[in-house]
Amino acid sequence: MSNFLKGTILLAATAFISECIEFLINLTITKELGEYGVGQYMTIIPLIGLVMIIASMELPISISKFIAEKEEQYHLTMLKYAMKLAIIFISILLTISILIFMIFPIFSEIHPLVRWVILLLVPIVSISSIARGYFVGIQKMGQVAVSNLLKRSTQLFILVFIYQMFDFQLEVAILIALFSLIGGELLVFIYLISAYVLQLRFLKNRPVVNIPKSQLAKSLMDVSVPTTAMRIFHSLTHAIQPFLIKYTLVAAGLSMGEATENFGLISGVAMTIGFFPAFIAHSLMTVLIPNVSQAFASHNHEQLLQLLKRVILLTSLYGIPVTIGFYYFADELTGIFVNSATASYFFQLMLPYFFLHYYTIPFQAFLIGMNLVKDAFLHNIWTTIISFLMIYFLGSNEHFVMDGIIVGMNMGAVLLMLLHYFTICKKIGISPLSLRKGEMFIPH
Repeated sequence: MSNFLKGTILLAATAFISECIEFLINLTITKELGEYGVGQYMTIIPLIGLVMIIASMELPISISKFIAEKEEQYHLTMLKYAMKLAIIFISILLTISILIFMIFPIFSEIHPLVRWVILLLVPIVSISSIARGYFVGIQKMGQVAVSNLLKRSTQLFILVFIYQMFDFQLEVAILIALFSLIGGELLVFIYLISAYVLQLRFLKNRPVVNIPKSQLAKSLMDVSVPTTAMRIFHSLTHAIQPFLIKYTLVAAGLSMGEATENFGLISGVAMTIGFFPAFIAHSLMTVLIPNVSQAFASHNHEQLLQLLKRVILLTSLYGIPVTIGFYYFADELTGIFVNSATASYFFQLMLPYFFLHYYTIPFQAFLIGMNLVKDAFLHNIWTTIISFLMIYFLGSNEHFVMDGIIVGMNMGAVLLMLLHYFTICKKIGISPLSLRKGEMFIPH
């Protein structure tokens, strides 16, 4: 439990700094690109997220879970197998991506180089994900924390330096923003791989137990495949969401320009502010996966219950006051980005969406650690379907428009949080209301 608290505090502290830097990054991008440019930029970002998820194969989660559950003598064999698998996957993914980009002129209306720049992320993310997963598994959170700081700091430096030195047309300015993202990932890659190589040298001098490739593949794929599928689905829905929202607003009577600006306000302003405190939730998630995996593998019911109580307490301690503060200072916060009363109103209306996600993120770590990735995946599918239907039917109504879209998003957040929470309580055999023991603990 001490490792859990220490890891959480370390990651949360560095993540806070990273989020402050991220805040400055988004502020810089918003000031440089304007509302329409931010709308265009935020249309590309979901695709980049999708590429990064596919490239990583969710190896950070599957490797960290394996490392946390197994003794040290099994680690080297797994890491060697994971590296071979990653190299093969990189080759396949790059070949397929190049063929797709040659056939379909994706994002050519923004800048013809955008789609090719995105491909640079594939080898960088794929290989660094192995190192990241290993460090999380052995609970050396210092490397993870430093890598997060490096990524954001590099991105901000590139953006500020280049934007201050030169003036660009909108499409080139968007391309520069993407280059800064890749620059940050590249520096993280260099740092993590350097630290990882040193750890490999240490492991080679320790006792090593070989594991059959079939067992290694099963250990990785049992977690990576459903987790990757869930993350791909999540990214696809986020890639579709901008177009769904814009189409819905046009159906309600707005022009495409107005629809793009409205989407820019919720994605570039409201979400940037609302998800700022989620660095604590993501820190909890990173630390929880190895801790929950270890407790679940050893059938330690009491530790699982204590971890759940701590997560709920920590999330409530920051989530409730933050949300109240957001409501009362909405004008001042959104005013940092744009001088718009509409942005403030959208932000206040989306507060339930942000607040519930502060709980959902660590709850998902519980589901992964307890081998309930498929359940988490199904939860995401059903809530997305319901949310998208509500977004369209309410948002296309000329009496609701953006209000209807945000209500649909809030409804999806409520359902997802409740499904995750009730599934966790059922699995560890406790009442969701009292958090006390009910039915027997189910280890498998």
